[in-house]
Amino acid sequence: MSLRSWATPLVIGSFLLMGVTGVLMFFHLDTATMKTVHEWAGFVLVAGAIAHLVLNWRPFTLYLRRPLAAAIIGFGALALVATFVPNLIPGVVEGAGLGPKVVMDAMGNATIPALAEMAGKPTDALMAQFEAAGLTAIDPAKTVKQNAAGDGGKLREILSVALVPQG
Repeated sequence: MSLRSWATPLVIGSFLLMGVTGVLMFFHLDTATMKTVHEWAGFVLVAGAIAHLVLNWRPFTLYLRRPLAAAIIGFGALALVATFVPNLIPGVVEGAGLGPKVVMDAMGNATIPALAEMAGKPTDALMAQFEAAGLTAIDPAKTVKQNAAGDGGKLREILSVALVPQG
């Protein structure tokens, strides 16, 4: 099997996987499985991109002679360098500020009684809401994350039942 027969399809397939899972993860619509697959698919995408680059080296070097193409590639390289600067965007780097990740982590680490208090409800009333929503295995002694057992969808469902006004 030649490199040409699999390099481009590998890039396309892994890009599709990375793109869809990346967007879902951005909006916190992921699961533990999705995060793991996304991370490993990144290695597959890099391998495919390297193979694709090897096959298309001459056309690639011709792109670098075009000002717009060189500028786009240069911008990508600068953006990559910027990702290594700690606290560049407050709230995005863990611990750098009060971003969505910090808030979600704090709520995920809350016990069910603490979550009920945040929602302004008695724990018993919140437990009844969980039951009505079909969340029957919620243990009030555990944190929200422990109750979700690594499932991002279930974590959001628990938080939604607790925090989104009903009716």
